[in-house]
Formats: sequence, C-alpha cells, structure tokens
Amino acid sequence: MSAAPSVERTATNGIRTALGISGVLSIILGTLILVWPGKTAMVVTAIIAIYAIAAGLVYAGLGIFSAGKDGWSRIGHILLGVLFVISGIVAFMNLGATTVWLAIFLGILVGIMWIVEGVVALSTLSVASSKGWTVFFAIISILAGITLLFSPLWGAVVLWWLLGVFAVVMGVIQVFRAFTFGK
Repeated sequence: MSAAPSVERTATNGIRTALGISGVLSIILGTLILVWPGKTAMVVTAIIAIYAIAAGLVYAGLGIFSAGKDGWSRIGHILLGVLFVISGIVAFMNLGATTVWLAIFLGILVGIMWIVEGVVALSTLSVASSKGWTVFFAIISILAGITLLFSPLWGAVVLWWLLGVFAVVMGVIQVFRAFTFGK
C-alpha cells in the first residue's frame, strides 16, 4: 500500500483549508467593521489611496517610458498618472474627510443604482413570470434608492454595518463548511 494520500483526499484537504482560512478572514473583517466601523472604513480608504498612488506611478511610467506611443498618448498617461498620485496624496492628507466623502459618494451611487434597478424591473413587467413579486421588488428598490439619496451618509453607515454582520455570518458558515466538507 502507498503511504501517499490520494489525489482526491489532497484536493479535499485543500478545499477544506481554503474554506477555513476564508471563513476566519471573513469573521475577522466583519468583526473589525462591527467593533471599529470608522477606523475600518479609514483603513479601506487608505488602501484605495495607496492604490491611486501606485496606479498613478504606473500611468506616469507608461507615459515616460513607452517609446511606441505617440506624443498625445504619452502626455495623457503622464497627466493621468499625476492626477492619480495627487488624488492619493490628498486622500492621505485628510483621511477622515476622504472616508466621509467616499461613504457619501457610495451612498448616492447605490441609491441611484437601486432606483434604476426598480425602474428596470418595472420595464420587464410584461414578461415577468411573477408580476406581483416584480412590482413589490421594484417598489422596495425605488423607495430604498430614494431613501439613500436623501441620506447617503446614514445609508452608507447602515450598509457598512450590514456588510460587517454579513461577513461574520458568512465566515462562521465557511468555517463550519471547512469542518464538514468531504465527510
């Protein structure tokens, strides 16, 4: 008999490990959002600012070092890179205000998307298999979108809190799946 584990067992153990790790990370993230919602939002904003600076450096590098591009393309890449770097630096200079601005922006964006989603649902009413549920969904979506537009910061805070709860619940489910997968 071979002492080496079967390919199937190895794959199952890998999936179990991935489920367990992703579950624990989800629980940690959700807990951080629920315990320190403002600080966690600021960390997310800082990550976005770091991304902006890195992307800006890449765009500027493309504009400076790409010999195959014409002049306007190179200038465009350099200007875009400078804009990204400046945006990232400005975000870091006042991380709190940037976090609030980002929350308001996302609240407005989600509000608009929910209104559009409700209108689209109503536009498909003639082909919907369940007209009652479609109308119900559309009304809820439109009302939720309007509510977010009138109070985008409050809406973003509620959505952030719900994300934290969702992350903890889904993390616990993932950890449970890790222990029961393949058995």
